Amino acid sequence: MPRPSILNSVERKFILFVGDLIIILASLNVLVNNAIDAKYILMGIKVIVFSFGITSYLVLAYILEFYNLEKVSNRKKVFSQSLYISGLYVLAVFLFLVIVYDVSFWRMPLLYFLVLTPIEIGLWRLFFRNIFSVIPVTKNVLYIYDGHAMGTVKDDIGLINGDEMKTFYKVKLTYPLDDANYFNKPSFMSAADKIDAYIINLRSYDDLPKDLEKMLLRAILLGREVVTFTSFYENTYEALPIRSRNDSFYEILQLRNRKIRYLGRIFTFSVNFILSIVVGLICVFCIPIVWFLNLFFNKGPLFYTQKRVGLHGKEFKIYKFRSMVVDAEKSGAAMAKANDARITPFGKILRLFRIDELPQIISIINGDMQFIGPRPERKVFVDQLNEMIPYYGVRHLIKPGITGWAQVKYKYGENLEDSIRKLEYDLYYVKNKSITLDFRILFKTVTTVLFSRGV
Repeated sequence: MPRPSILNSVERKFILFVGDLIIILASLNVLVNNAIDAKYILMGIKVIVFSFGITSYLVLAYILEFYNLEKVSNRKKVFSQSLYISGLYVLAVFLFLVIVYDVSFWRMPLLYFLVLTPIEIGLWRLFFRNIFSVIPVTKNVLYIYDGHAMGTVKDDIGLINGDEMKTFYKVKLTYPLDDANYFNKPSFMSAADKIDAYIINLRSYDDLPKDLEKMLLRAILLGREVVTFTSFYENTYEALPIRSRNDSFYEILQLRNRKIRYLGRIFTFSVNFILSIVVGLICVFCIPIVWFLNLFFNKGPLFYTQKRVGLHGKEFKIYKFRSMVVDAEKSGAAMAKANDARITPFGKILRLFRIDELPQIISIINGDMQFIGPRPERKVFVDQLNEMIPYYGVRHLIKPGITGWAQVKYKYGENLEDSIRKLEYDLYYVKNKSITLDFRILFKTVTTVLFSRGV
């Protein structure tokens, strides 16, 4: 008999969210109906407090990855993370009431809201983690592949099992499609009944054996997960597997014609317009300060200019505050890396807080860049990557950006290998570009700057 269906990650996140939401609503109810002095309760204040409380919680939960199941499953961190994030939430609501409405409170109900809410969320999440440490959450996988994927079977299995991050999948059985007798082996048939998910990595799906088709159809009817390797990788890693040996252009990119493209353009224009004003003012304010400090700690030109490859492969000039020594590339083009000796001490501070990126606003005003998009690269590296990767040029279908999906999802690129990994995220963005994804990038960029993490 096949195993009963295992809750997928979306279902587990939903259960976790419902528990959190019940606690949040209960704590807000205590705050509004018991903690606030009744004489301050005006018409509509309850709705406003509830709306602000829920919104602020959702924003913090998203920015700080409160529903990352890998973090939730960590026994040592789940409680402390819960206290930290829910503590920020109750503090935000408290400050909102004090600053906006200038209310007074009854002490004990207020103490319940401020202290017990984080503890309750922490205990609920600890309970959730312990429950799912007993209930099976990892899906047993049958990995089906053909000869075109044989060179990377070990790597693909590592990606499914999660060598870099928890995927909640485990390859228990493989099926090499080129072995005609493999399917009928007794050991295969007995093990197949314990499979929860089927991941397929084939060059073509036109010539599947009839027995395999029947098995997959039966699995679908039983509610089992049947996906291609590309779909699994895209959903799990939020990137595209350009090294899966599946070189079907449609399978990898599957570029879609979006019906609401004009809404996306209006959103992109609005973001560029608003942030150009904000970032432009910050840049103007920083110029005299950076110029003055350069005189003592970073002698040389204030700005650094460089040609980058942009929309449709055309080159344009990019501007930055100089963070490296003068003539940093006199020996030839080289990517920046961690602890790069060419970066000056003052330049490290500029990079830490992303101040060196501010002058790129000039490229946005010139129309060569936008705020959200794949980071532009130099032609010398683009030429090398075009030789190595057949899909690299696809990232030039949209304007490059100051921040992008690769920047908020992956570390600083130090070499061509890192550029290849970042391309997986860039292609994911090109394929799935949307207002929602752009909002996610903006939120993650804010936390990257505030907490000096990420890129």
